[in-house]
Amino acid sequence: MSFPQNRLRRLRRSEPLRALVRETTLDPGDLIYPLFLCPGEGVRREVSSMPGVFNLSVDEAVREAEEAAQLGIGGLLLFGLPESKDETGTGAWDENGIVQQGLRALKASSAAKRLVLIADVCLCEYTSHGHCGIVVQHGDSFEVDNDPSLELLARTAVSLTAAGADVVAPSDMMDGRVAAIRAALDKASLMQTPILSYASKFASAFYGPFREAADSAPQFGDRRSYQMDGANLREAMREIELDLAEGADMILMKPAMPYLDVVRAARDRYGMPMGAYQVSGEYSMLHAAFQRGWLDPTRAMLESLAGIRRAGADFIVTYFAKDAAKLIG
Repeated sequence: MSFPQNRLRRLRRSEPLRALVRETTLDPGDLIYPLFLCPGEGVRREVSSMPGVFNLSVDEAVREAEEAAQLGIGGLLLFGLPESKDETGTGAWDENGIVQQGLRALKASSAAKRLVLIADVCLCEYTSHGHCGIVVQHGDSFEVDNDPSLELLARTAVSLTAAGADVVAPSDMMDGRVAAIRAALDKASLMQTPILSYASKFASAFYGPFREAADSAPQFGDRRSYQMDGANLREAMREIELDLAEGADMILMKPAMPYLDVVRAARDRYGMPMGAYQVSGEYSMLHAAFQRGWLDPTRAMLESLAGIRRAGADFIVTYFAKDAAKLIG
């Protein structure tokens, strides 16, 4: 039936009508809030390139977690800034590592029962060279050695789970990491721990501010030999298939906004729980526009998150989690 009988604007006339027929919803429980843990006490150091994002000592992180829980946010994604680094990233699986300390404190807090605590599993924050695995030099060139790195990633996942992580999330992009972590968790009688795999993590220009926040910039070279080429959609589907076959329980797409087609393709193809990471560059880019008055902060923030949900993400890792939850809760 054509116009004038068919008038789609009839259902747009008021906010109650628009809400009634809204196809994509956003709830605080759909949001995961990243936290960057650092040594010390009473530390709340703002990241210069990410307004409103801080390096937090464990006591301050507990306060953030309690606020997040009160807002109804679904969970936290934890990253660590160790006191010292070395070539193999031993701080990543140290029983008294910064994230392990944070997990124990968070588990003892009132927020623990209302938040999913997700621990990022990677070595880049802990290695002196800033790469995500063991580096082997070949004259003037280097290679991140895949197979020896798997053991270290698996040890890290076991250590983090033992400290209290509800979910471990490998983000390193080594081949075979999910299988290695699954085997190590099972051997340690931690078979109930889910693995949230960064199944398609692209070598993106949008990670820059995160590398300041996590102090994880590579000291030489780049990560394009192990993170994905941003031009490859079919390869992303192969990465996801392999991770699911190795035992991943959930998948995470990273970045989000420049790769919404990848999120949609994965949603159409796989029935697994799936999230997307609205990364630091996306957050900082929007904040730069907010500061210049070019975009309305509330509308642009919520529109960006709704777009990620509409593309197919069940949950979103975002630095906007608290701000958004205050508006939609």
